[in-house]
Amino acid sequence: MTFTRPFIALLVAFLFSISPIINAASSAEINIGVKQTLKRFKTEIPGGAEFLSQAKGVLVFPTIIKAGFGIGGEYGEGALQISGKTVSYYSTAAASIGFQLGAQSKSVVLIFMTHDSLKKFRNSEGWKAGVDGSVALIEWGASEDINTVDIQDPIIGFVFSNKGLMYNLTLEGSKFTKIKK
Repeated sequence: MTFTRPFIALLVAFLFSISPIINAASSAEINIGVKQTLKRFKTEIPGGAEFLSQAKGVLVFPTIIKAGFGIGGEYGEGALQISGKTVSYYSTAAASIGFQLGAQSKSVVLIFMTHDSLKKFRNSEGWKAGVDGSVALIEWGASEDINTVDIQDPIIGFVFSNKGLMYNLTLEGSKFTKIKK
């Protein structure tokens, strides 16, 4: 499938025209969403609370909206927490080309397990998953406790839909940028 430059320019203009609607979250709204998402994480994932206690930092995006018709895009805003306190706010954005039609909402929790991975993330101008750092997406069985999974990766990602943990997803190409709130 080949797209002309005017079509791509029109799609980009459309996505930017709706970004003020998507970008309307205040810091208070983001913090409420982060709190709810982390509560859900601890409830749905056996051993999740203990796992979070070992994290050096947690980046939480309560809502990321993805929409596409051949060409797609996604956007969301979240917060980085260290020791349970919000230290900064971030946006995430990604684009995709391929067979896609529709929209979805998801929540993402990225857990930094080492001081080095957290420092590299915080010092970057625009961190891109798969380029500036590899994110391991964890999959396990329903009866499995996260503390029984041998996790050696410095950054671990969890993606939730409205129906629970989503499998076989990627964050490759997602860009994370610090924003002011």
